[in-house]
Amino acid sequence: MTPRTARFRTVLTALAAWSALAGAALAGASPVNAVEDGTRIAPGVLYKEFDLRAAKGVTHVHLLTVDLRDSRTGIGLLYPGVVASREPVSRLADARGAVAGVNGDFFNITETQHPGIEATGAPVGPAIESGHALKAAVPDGQRFGPALPPGTTTKDVLGVGTDGRARLDSLALDGSVHTPDGRFALGGLNQYALPQDSVGAFTSDWGGVSRARAVCGTDTDRAAPCSSDTYEVTVRGGRVVSASDIPGSGPVAADTTVLVGREAGAQRLRKLSAGETVRVRHRLVAARSRVAYRFALGGYPVLHGGEPLPGLDDTTSAVRTAAGIADGGRRLLLLAVDGAPAYRSGLTIAEVADTLRSLGSEDAFSLDGGGSTTLVAREPGAAAVTVRNHPSGGAERPVPNGIGVFSRS
Repeated sequence: MTPRTARFRTVLTALAAWSALAGAALAGASPVNAVEDGTRIAPGVLYKEFDLRAAKGVTHVHLLTVDLRDSRTGIGLLYPGVVASREPVSRLADARGAVAGVNGDFFNITETQHPGIEATGAPVGPAIESGHALKAAVPDGQRFGPALPPGTTTKDVLGVGTDGRARLDSLALDGSVHTPDGRFALGGLNQYALPQDSVGAFTSDWGGVSRARAVCGTDTDRAAPCSSDTYEVTVRGGRVVSASDIPGSGPVAADTTVLVGREAGAQRLRKLSAGETVRVRHRLVAARSRVAYRFALGGYPVLHGGEPLPGLDDTTSAVRTAAGIADGGRRLLLLAVDGAPAYRSGLTIAEVADTLRSLGSEDAFSLDGGGSTTLVAREPGAAAVTVRNHPSGGAERPVPNGIGVFSRS
């Protein structure tokens, strides 16, 4: 038996009483306050693991509780430095100096429906890092992951505002392209899939992966063929410098924007000539908060105002990652189901919502699960994080982003 396995079994035995309480919580018990007695990772950051009795049997979960009222503690985006790239959560956390973290958004993991098209690894939803908008959301029909609950979209985000509070919101792209012939709306920003008939902008935040995936599928069918009517224009220093009939690849320079059009969007771009002045403007606009976001990433809500969203799946159990918001946004709970074979049956989405509610969350947000589910945290006195759960694939899966917990102590 390895030291890690021994520690794992010891914890399961020691927390049997807590397991019974948490299992009762799934059946509708009062909010549980026992999460306050976890292991201190950093000021305001606690870690613990425990059992839950779920519909498909006992499962094991890992929980980070982050007190956002502590001025020494913060939340930020973990990502590899560009949108279209992937790294294991532990590597992302150590590169940024995070003390803990979990994996984030669902992402473009495969392109079996489009032979010859490179999977980008880019996430589905919006992303903001240190107040900077990295990308916008793909159309709902282009997302990867389980079916969205009724009333939710790919624009939904979990974010932390400049006021230091966590909240759920929706971020829409507000952008335009100004040309000598007039202005038209921008349909995408660093997205692996563009809406039909639109023009999307790719900046240095995208990375060097091919932009060809952006014109594949439709707004309602991810597997639909790639568009045959495409056009790409490169704008450098505010002027058109080149054009192509097909989307290209390679890094985009800091002073450059590549515009990719499909169908009607391609026709608009064909009107541009080398040397013409073009100005591209874009920002992400929040549907609810008047507070700017320092951090945000995609997924989908499962709990709002203490009530599970209607229509949540209560039959499909799986390994899950999720986040809960408690105390009016002053406390963030990051939960990961263990992927060890004995516990891989996991939780349904409805159980995720009930579990986070039982732990005191008013709102909750589902993140990517299955082989992506990873929770990392530093051991006391350590310089690097360790993976606390057992990833269901046997090793960490590279992911495009995650939620990082940072400490200034």
